[in-house]
Amino acid sequence: MNKSLLLAVTLFHVCFLFSQEKNTIFDVARQGTVQDIKAIYDKNPQIINSVNNDGFSALVLATYKNNNSVARFLIENGANIDQSSKMGSPLMAAVVKGNNEIALLLIQKKANVNQVDANGTTALLYATMFKNYELVSELVKNGADPETKDNRKNSAIDYALLANDDKLMELLKNKNKKL
Repeated sequence: MNKSLLLAVTLFHVCFLFSQEKNTIFDVARQGTVQDIKAIYDKNPQIINSVNNDGFSALVLATYKNNNSVARFLIENGANIDQSSKMGSPLMAAVVKGNNEIALLLIQKKANVNQVDANGTTALLYATMFKNYELVSELVKNGADPETKDNRKNSAIDYALLANDDKLMELLKNKNKKL
């Protein structure tokens, strides 16, 4: 009888722990809904700027996973739009994933367009490398510096030259250029 009771108690604790982990802000950021994030936020509004064990904020995770409704909720409810991890900012995550909707919202909300990650890379450098003309244009119009060099000593202009991309070059050299 003691073994059965011990097994039942252990099973209960394991189930409890797994059910708790699925409801963390980080899990919701990756694949949850606005209702899920609201429930967490309503209990503890300060949690939206916490970071997980890997150093990622909920906003970086939501942005990287293209969970735009949750990312938008976080942005509109005070998440730090410039919070940096070892892999960069929410803006960089949006650019890397080609998530123009959230990238443009972050730019509109005045995210730091010249913030660098551990590699010295900026959102503009990523947008240039991925040939995302819309974001290159918006980033430059909003103050991104096309001459900032990464740890490899290359700027956005250098990457556009390496890609032999005249459209990128034009966008990078003309801050007022529209697509």
